[in-house]
Amino acid sequence: MAQNSPMANASPLPAPSPLLALSAVELRDRLASGAVRAVAYVEACLAQIAAREPQVQAWVWLDGDHALAQARALDARRLSGAQIGPLHGLPVALKDVIDTRGIPTENGTAIDAGRVPGADAFIVARLRAAGAIILGKTVCAEAAYLHPGKTRNPHNIGHTPGGSSSGSAAAVAAGMVPLAIGTQTGGSVIRPAAYCGIVGFKPSFGLISRGGVLMQSPTLDTMGVFGRSAEDVALLAEVLAGHDPADPATEALPTPRLLAAASAKAPVPPMFAHVRLPELDCADDQTLSAMDELADLLGEQCFGTVLPNAFEEAAAIRQRINHAEMAKCYYGLERRGRVLMSPVLSAAMDEGKAVLARDYIAALDWRDLLNAALDEIFDRCDAILTPATPTAAPAGLESTGSSIFNGLWTLCGTPVVTLPLFWATNGLPMGVQLVGRRGDDARLLRTARWLAHHVTTLESGEPG
Repeated sequence: MAQNSPMANASPLPAPSPLLALSAVELRDRLASGAVRAVAYVEACLAQIAAREPQVQAWVWLDGDHALAQARALDARRLSGAQIGPLHGLPVALKDVIDTRGIPTENGTAIDAGRVPGADAFIVARLRAAGAIILGKTVCAEAAYLHPGKTRNPHNIGHTPGGSSSGSAAAVAAGMVPLAIGTQTGGSVIRPAAYCGIVGFKPSFGLISRGGVLMQSPTLDTMGVFGRSAEDVALLAEVLAGHDPADPATEALPTPRLLAAASAKAPVPPMFAHVRLPELDCADDQTLSAMDELADLLGEQCFGTVLPNAFEEAAAIRQRINHAEMAKCYYGLERRGRVLMSPVLSAAMDEGKAVLARDYIAALDWRDLLNAALDEIFDRCDAILTPATPTAAPAGLESTGSSIFNGLWTLCGTPVVTLPLFWATNGLPMGVQLVGRRGDDARLLRTARWLAHHVTTLESGEPG
């Protein structure tokens, strides 16, 4: 796997404070024991933001005094002996489509400029109850679609960070915050995580509530999380998961033990299916070579396969659902400010209005059809392996890049993790996408941790 070669205009990522090098799970333990104070950690985050934000531009709203006030209250609570939550003192960044009481949530669009919600989203209430610190709101693409925001890739500010959850991914990658939350309707969690060189997790559809979050496509919209390891994203996702009566996609089921699974040793080495995607011709030679090298490294634990022909239509089906539902969900936005919409968003709205009812209803049947075909593959493996993106992050800030390798799994509602296992020759990270059976999030996270550890061990030459 190609080694990282530093770029002349790339800002260095090493954090000035050793606290910022800790994983979220390590921090959780130190904050809970009092070995690290929440105030000290927030101060380290704010110092890193001050150093990197002028170049990266990940934040749309940030109030250091507010963050420190939360930290002081949490430190006092721990000292009092009161019970603390599972995210005690951990700062979290929120994509600017997630409602926060008293804090601006402008949905990445001038149409909602100055909007301040009167209530927290379901997951924000979960975060507060768990003792997390709401550090701030991160930049996203316009209305969580394709027109990019101001954020730049922390590894090279001349390249896109991806989207639409651009600020959330970039903030974690730049060491500004240990955890962040985004949303995915096509590839808006996995793509920016891959471009920015961090771990992104899009859970099974319906695992995490979307109550109080900008709704673009009820059939596709999925919450997602960012961190630096499989354990980190498991920690956050487990706290957020659960039934919300306001979101019919969620179910009243026991919360899966994601962190325990991600931290556990696999009982046997997992099996992987190296799947050839219908659009694989979009990938560059470096991406294809990296995936072949990974498959070779896994040896007998990996087998190659192709998807049935029906999957060739999946991208068009996903887009049809997305645009048709967006035309309905964003009708209010359009009425209030069509003139303020970008051409790409306006065109998508018009395309959605033109979708026939029969075609939209037929498209809704595809999720079950595709998952039935995937079940035959998952009966033989623990996870599917594909590239996360066709290339490393493209140069320029006019586009958020391609989500062609992500949308299929959003349509299917399957859990997906991307791991930063490769580096392109230009020094930018490249992600590997692991896909699990729908509802089997815990097993996927355990498999992802195994793969990350396995590759790191082999590259270091240490005994496994």
